[in-house]
Amino acid sequence: MSKIKSVSDAVKLIPDNAILAVNSSSGLCCPDFILKALGKRFDTEQHPKNLTAIHPIAAGDMFGSPGTEHIAKPGMLKKIIGGSYISGPTKAEPPKIWQMITSNQLAAYNVPSGIIFDMLREGAAKRPGVFTKVGLETFVDPRLEGCAMNSRAAEEPIVRVESFDQEEWLFFKSLIPDLSIIRCSVSDERGNISFEQEGAYLGAMEMALAARNNGGLVIAQVRRVEQNGSLRPHNVHVPGILVDVVVEAPDMLQTTATEYDPAISGELIRPLDSFKFQEFGVNKVIARRVAQELRRGWAVNIGFGISANVPRILLEEGCHGEVTWVIEQGAIGGIPLLDFKFGCSANAEAFVTSPNQFSYFQAAGFDASLLSFLEVGRNGSVNVSRLSAVPHRTAGAGGFVDITSRARKIVFSGNFNAGARMRIENNKIKIDQEGKIPKFVEEVDQVSFSGPKAKRQGQDVTYVTERCVIKLIDGCLTIVEVAPGIDLQKDILDQAATEIKISSELSVMDKSLFSEGPCNLELSS
Repeated sequence: MSKIKSVSDAVKLIPDNAILAVNSSSGLCCPDFILKALGKRFDTEQHPKNLTAIHPIAAGDMFGSPGTEHIAKPGMLKKIIGGSYISGPTKAEPPKIWQMITSNQLAAYNVPSGIIFDMLREGAAKRPGVFTKVGLETFVDPRLEGCAMNSRAAEEPIVRVESFDQEEWLFFKSLIPDLSIIRCSVSDERGNISFEQEGAYLGAMEMALAARNNGGLVIAQVRRVEQNGSLRPHNVHVPGILVDVVVEAPDMLQTTATEYDPAISGELIRPLDSFKFQEFGVNKVIARRVAQELRRGWAVNIGFGISANVPRILLEEGCHGEVTWVIEQGAIGGIPLLDFKFGCSANAEAFVTSPNQFSYFQAAGFDASLLSFLEVGRNGSVNVSRLSAVPHRTAGAGGFVDITSRARKIVFSGNFNAGARMRIENNKIKIDQEGKIPKFVEEVDQVSFSGPKAKRQGQDVTYVTERCVIKLIDGCLTIVEVAPGIDLQKDILDQAATEIKISSELSVMDKSLFSEGPCNLELSS
């Protein structure tokens, strides 16, 4: 029997008070066609109401795939559990979901992405929940914020501290969705689905199992439907026995602002000379210095921001392939993409599911992580997840907490302060106007990464800015390198809102980083 239904018939299957899990990463794999129809049904019928939405990674964006914006309606959503959220420019009107969060119209939680996937896996296996050390001493810890984004969420705690085998753990109850919505490329009439034109699997299988094993429904959005028997068994990532309904959406985007790029899905190899290099400037200097922290043969995770350009630095310097890039959406190898395509890789060597990738990250199986910072505290703690003045400017923590919890080496990157106007002149940094917002502060607004915990665990932590390189040494921020043209007192110490120590072995950053030509990067083994 065919499982193909119209989108209007599919969303009628979603009842009031349902717990809804959505597989997405911004525009990547976003079932936007179904979410749009679901929102329209509520506008017409005022049903389904009082939904709980689960999003391990943000569903949708502000640039082509609205995602959760379709269902961010008072009365429709009562709770949202997200690893990350739609974000956008400071001057843009806040997304509807952020307006609901900040006005306390629903209970909202920011739970690390990997933990949400773990909660779904435990729900699928009918186990009680997740014991984890990920998030201890960060905003995830209930002794700080317990993942609550507003007061309504704080009234309904989602995590607690437990003692097990004489150790301290965080405990999250399993998530059991009544309905899971996944998106893929192709389905046959029996609901066997393939991801052949997608840039990731994310957690489709885990969401399908969590719903199906607990008596729920699974709805799949696909680009096209083919005849039974036409799909190779090895290409079927979620079998039809787990899928209840299939909805065709032939015009769906592959990812944010991208109709279709076969290099994203691994269907062709993109020529290396087709990748644009970063324009020379202050941020390129930072990315180059970050690249100097790497070693040949490493597996390296990267996050959004300045560090996302490091793969192109290696390509430009003739070092492409000397490290293997790994990102939370599941791509391994290739070249991670930028801007609206972030979360995708071109020329990937392999795709794994996000839950498995997060197991790899949580246990520190990889060699290094390159990430950004909003604020750095005196004790080395980092805030990347909350900008109180403009909440929608950040997406929340995403996989940041999972990745940094045990990572052996972390390189944070960012500008030393916010708002400065700078340029490079004669291979030196020239500051034309100083920034007004310090990024190195006494205490961070939200603890996304714990410096004291990093000290106890012996993690190697570096902070790279355009003015200096700082390391966490014995729990203290310590300047180890200064950029040429920078006055240590006036441009660094006086611009920080906290104490920063100076290494007795202070050196000058490599001057080749500040030249427009190649910096002659060489990775040692």
